[in-house]
Amino acid sequence: MDEFGKSLKVSYQLNLTTGVTPLSHAIYHLHMIIFWICIGIGIVVFSFLFYAIIYHRKSKGAKAAQFHTHFRLEMAWSIIPFIILALMAIPATKVLIQIRNTDKPDLTIKITGFQWKWKYEYLDSGIQFFSNTTTPFAQIHGSQPKDQDYLLTVDHPLVIPIHKKVRFLVTSNDVIHSWWVPDFGTKQDAIPGFIIEAWTRVNKPGTYHGRCAELCGMNHAYMPIVVEALTEKDFAAWVIQQKTGVAPPATSPAVISSEKNKALPVENKSETTSLASIMQKGQQIFNTTCAVCHQLTGEGLPPTFPALKGSPIATGPVEQHIHRVAFGKPGTAMQAFKDQLTDEEIAAVITYERNAWGNNKGDIVMPADVAAIKAKG
Repeated sequence: MDEFGKSLKVSYQLNLTTGVTPLSHAIYHLHMIIFWICIGIGIVVFSFLFYAIIYHRKSKGAKAAQFHTHFRLEMAWSIIPFIILALMAIPATKVLIQIRNTDKPDLTIKITGFQWKWKYEYLDSGIQFFSNTTTPFAQIHGSQPKDQDYLLTVDHPLVIPIHKKVRFLVTSNDVIHSWWVPDFGTKQDAIPGFIIEAWTRVNKPGTYHGRCAELCGMNHAYMPIVVEALTEKDFAAWVIQQKTGVAPPATSPAVISSEKNKALPVENKSETTSLASIMQKGQQIFNTTCAVCHQLTGEGLPPTFPALKGSPIATGPVEQHIHRVAFGKPGTAMQAFKDQLTDEEIAAVITYERNAWGNNKGDIVMPADVAAIKAKG
């Protein structure tokens, strides 16, 4: 567990974390340099202040000097602060240049913020997936005790190799988010219509945690960031696994634990298509992807997040329902899920929505139905 995760579980820390990257170390040392300069200035200023209060107070017969200007004094308190600021600017400029130096990356990952999840695209290998919180909604809404991993776990962590320069291209699909991992010294706003670069180089294997650091809507608090830093060998094995859907014959705990990172599960051709089995799968997808807006009860939070229980969409023509889930509704918080979920997953969640909460339509939506609607556009 990284220091950020430990601080959430156990206690708060007052200082910055030193982190695990050269960039986080540079930021920490710059912070400490400025901190001690400020301490020094404070000591000097308050020393003069208390000296004046003690030895030049009225009870000792002191009288205020009657002058308006003093050339040497005014030059001193103009030049000295300038020198101090210049001394502070030199290391700060070096760190700022280091933060913005994204040249010669070994790996490039595009990060897109959504309400309320992250999408990761490995531009060098074609791997892409969404990352959603796996904290149960019962814990979020207080109907179940919070465990030690509350808001610290996701279904698909970002996986990167250690000792490699990883460039991030950060943007947003809807509103302003901010991708922040304290142990990396990386915090970059995700702004719709803009792609902004950031980078990291992690030198220690492990799991690191972060948060969206920009107020991005009702569920801003529920889009955690989890990054798994693997050795180069384990990362190469993970890449093969993502591309083929088959785990390599490796026994490394890091590779085995990365099973849960598969972006799109391999379809089980022998899976039954009964309403009960599709409803079960649809409920799992709904709880992870849709319940954050429409609630577990299907009652939503009108008017921003309309109810699905008894709604015209969930009880009306199935083609309209498929189109709404696949293509979303422009101008609202309803996103297009045609690129976020597979046809099989969309079919399952629509089947669930049309038969849950008393809707009881009896419809079974098949992946072919979804593909047909998507083809029409």
